[in-house]
Amino acid sequence: MAEKTFFRMRLINKYYPMGDEKVHVLKDVNLDIEKGEYLSVLGPSGSGKSTLMNIIGCLDVASSGTYMLEGDAIDLLEEDELAHIRSGKIGFIFQNSQLLPRLTALKNVELPLIYSGVSPSKRRKRAESILKRVGLEDRMDHYPNQLSGGQQQRVAIARALVTNPSLLLADEPTGALDQKTGRQIMQLFRELNAEGRTIIMITHDMNIAAYAHRVVHIIDGELTEEGGENSAGNA
Repeated sequence: MAEKTFFRMRLINKYYPMGDEKVHVLKDVNLDIEKGEYLSVLGPSGSGKSTLMNIIGCLDVASSGTYMLEGDAIDLLEEDELAHIRSGKIGFIFQNSQLLPRLTALKNVELPLIYSGVSPSKRRKRAESILKRVGLEDRMDHYPNQLSGGQQQRVAIARALVTNPSLLLADEPTGALDQKTGRQIMQLFRELNAEGRTIIMITHDMNIAAYAHRVVHIIDGELTEEGGENSAGNA
């Protein structure tokens, strides 16, 4: 039996209406990702990388094309099914940690498990374990305003990991951090990838993109491999 495809996009196009016309934001994007891969999508502002991230993360749908994630045909799913994929298979890490200010680090990490219906004792144990993994065992009861920017981002990473997602999707994860702290977060990403986590990182920073094992470029809605091929997967 053939092994199930982890991630595959074929001929993904995205159009947005603008008055009487359509803006072609993504153009025949092809992309294959293997389980356990660490990929950077590198592109300047306005290149289409945020639109691509939203489609990868099931926050938006393509106008045309096919998207497979662990055997699910994402482009054929209804909104409630997309919500299930988002909550169960994808862990999101954003430029700003987006922690809830009135909750401790531990409670912020527990949140996705509350939505998943996990019992209080199990979710606390899981959240504690993940916070220890990201080096915050002594900051669990601290509120976001009591944490440094790097610590807040580590809490956000722990929150993304707590549901044990198939894919970590990071959008400019060091954009709000100083260079030293950013390097520490990137080292954590490498460690997580070495443990078998599949990571896709969206960035405009070439130095940050270089931490990944593979880099693809997006310019004017077109995706190319670092070597200059016209797609990042076989058509």
